[in-house]
Amino acid sequence: MTEILIEDARRSEDKSLVSDLERVHSAGLLLREQLGQLVNLATQASSGAGNNNSAALRTTLRHELRTPLNAVKGYSELIMEDARESGREDLLGDIARIVAAADQLLGQIDNLIGSTATGNPGPSGTAPSAEASRDLVGEIMRSIQPITSKHMPNLLSGRILVVDDTEANRELLSRRLRRQGHAVDTADGGRSALEAVAKSQFDLVLLDLMMPDINGLEVLKRLKAHPVDQHIPVMMISALDEIDSIVRCIEAGAEDYIPKPFDPVLLGARIGASLERKRLRDRELAFIDELRVEKGKTEALLLNILPETIVNRIRKGDVAIADSFADATILFADLVDFTTLAGRCSPARIVDLLNSLFSSFDALAKELKLEKIKTVGDAYMVAGGIPEERPGHAHAIADMALGMIDAVRDTGKRFGETLEARIGIHSGEVVAGLIGQHRSIYDVWGDTVNTASRLESSGLPSRIQISETTYQKIRDTFHCELRGPVALKGKGEMLTYFLGGRVKGA
Repeated sequence: MTEILIEDARRSEDKSLVSDLERVHSAGLLLREQLGQLVNLATQASSGAGNNNSAALRTTLRHELRTPLNAVKGYSELIMEDARESGREDLLGDIARIVAAADQLLGQIDNLIGSTATGNPGPSGTAPSAEASRDLVGEIMRSIQPITSKHMPNLLSGRILVVDDTEANRELLSRRLRRQGHAVDTADGGRSALEAVAKSQFDLVLLDLMMPDINGLEVLKRLKAHPVDQHIPVMMISALDEIDSIVRCIEAGAEDYIPKPFDPVLLGARIGASLERKRLRDRELAFIDELRVEKGKTEALLLNILPETIVNRIRKGDVAIADSFADATILFADLVDFTTLAGRCSPARIVDLLNSLFSSFDALAKELKLEKIKTVGDAYMVAGGIPEERPGHAHAIADMALGMIDAVRDTGKRFGETLEARIGIHSGEVVAGLIGQHRSIYDVWGDTVNTASRLESSGLPSRIQISETTYQKIRDTFHCELRGPVALKGKGEMLTYFLGGRVKGA
């Protein structure tokens, strides 16, 4: 029949129809050849040639015969769709007979599979096989919706990779998918499939199970083991319908499984469902990425407000955070005559100046691993030895103070102003903790804090006044000048020193 149809198509110069009919004809010739081989295997099996021949017969029935049958049915259905769309009603009858014959042969092969596997043809009235159940589902689906592409709604389209070592299967499936609105790439084996996935992004992979170089199950396992490719849905397609093969593929991460020859309606529905699931997964992953980015921003903002160790304690559930430190060093700094400066400059200029200056202070504190406590107007407070105890905190604070004097002078030059600062430093016991429920701050209090503040307010411009306690900690490392007793508000007289530079080599 196909030869006559081919001659008619050639006379009408319908090249597309000729090409499809030739594919059907070639698949039919291959099917006839394989049926001959099947007869020989069946004869050997019936003569008791052994279980090996019986196993070979089942393999041939399941795979070798279904592959050309898939081509016969698939291309015939495509021809029928084209005929309906182009008004070639004269072709429908003949092509429908070819499809019916293929369905009949497929049913006979399925029956023979069962009888070969069990050793008997099976009495009538027994429970239907799994394959028979699938055929029943297919018949119901075909009765609900005819096989015609122009009436098949396709809500989602995607880029699909078709992997099959048989060229006719690749071409048939590609055409079917393109009719449904998908972009299609092909690969002729497992190795080329892995290369294609490595180079491009796909929304779905249709993967043949039986391939000569790398079988589909192994390709599936490699994809699911790769952190980048493991989210790509994979749908297995094979002439094999053994339950263990299906289970192994699903366990390895396959999205779905479709036997050959596939029903185009079922195939379209399953691909649509798979693409919808991938779309939802992609949205979920994108949302998770957004959450990760926002969490990073929140973390960065939180670390700008609170010390990292305090943030970690809050994460662990600490609510009331208050610690006593037996030995810490506190520094207070204040700009000299800042009120006058603020009165003659615009607010924007004052903010710009303070931002530049305090940013320099912040960089020094970060470099020396000191904890900035707060700023109040033009005053700046920093601590050493908290929130974690550390040796040499007084030395680090001394280096911080010397750097701050330089930063004040340099900032004044940039802004064309004469800037000077007073700095006071004292060491001793402090208490530190988290204060407040709204806009919480990490603060330090105690007599040591008050003393450092008094040392700053009673100091001199561009000088660093330190207490006797701090002097004893750093005297071997820094040059210090005795100032003598100084009356501190609320403290009485206290022996103080002016801090100079580091001792050479110290």
